Amino acid sequence: MTDIKSLNYDELVTYMAGLGEKKFRASQLYQWMHEKLADSFDECTNLSNALRQKLKETSEYVCLEPVRVQHSKLDGTEKYLFRLSDGNYVESVLMKYHHGNSVCISSQVGCRMGCRFCASTIGGLTRNLLPSEMLDQVYRIQELTGERVSNVVVMGTGEPLDNYDNLIRFIRILSDEKGQNISQRNLTVSTCGLVPRIRQLAEEDLTITLALSLHAPNDEKRKELMPIAYKYSLSEVLPACKYYFEKTGRRLTFEYSLVGGKNDSQEDARQLAGLVHGLNCHINLIP
Repeated sequence: MTDIKSLNYDELVTYMAGLGEKKFRASQLYQWMHEKLADSFDECTNLSNALRQKLKETSEYVCLEPVRVQHSKLDGTEKYLFRLSDGNYVESVLMKYHHGNSVCISSQVGCRMGCRFCASTIGGLTRNLLPSEMLDQVYRIQELTGERVSNVVVMGTGEPLDNYDNLIRFIRILSDEKGQNISQRNLTVSTCGLVPRIRQLAEEDLTITLALSLHAPNDEKRKELMPIAYKYSLSEVLPACKYYFEKTGRRLTFEYSLVGGKNDSQEDARQLAGLVHGLNCHINLIP
């Protein structure tokens, strides 16, 4: 079965031609999926019953099932729990700001990176999310709230660059002018530091923001918190980040979670300042 929501526009045109359908039918379906946010083929009312039946028989239409929504009384943040078609679950978060709504999405079910302070990795990695499953976290939240999302952060469960091909397809479809047309400049991808993938991402001709989960000012402390530091040292990670900036012109973001007694001393702060000195970056300190 074809995962039809993960097809880009040109692929959908080819797919529909294979069903004996004209190009405008692909345009109609693409609009239903990515602009009108239909939750099934049945909502695509300008497609004939016969075509909708043919699509049901040959393809899968991914639509996440909302299970629970939690509302923060402090700042209005909303956390969504979605059930996937195979019975797995993912979480997404809606954050409302004066400049627009941001959604933080998951890229995997579970995670294999093993960061000590992160609950997402407790059960290990179950599987990668499909592009359609990443897209639909954004789509369902917009449908449920009736509000437009202007910023997307891939910083939920999972390591996005560990699901690289699906991530890139997700970004290109989400920013497609025929769909949601969310500016790539309003998309942020967070990584724990997969060096080869950071360098590969720099070559994709995208304008997204790269956020590195740094969390320590030196390799010794980083290894205590993040097993990935045993594979890629800061002497490899930071040049890769600098390369990303040189190729894209996009300012880097360094995520730094303050862990009491581990990485939050004045000496840690001094080392951190020295570590990133000269880089065009923003440091996001997370209490």
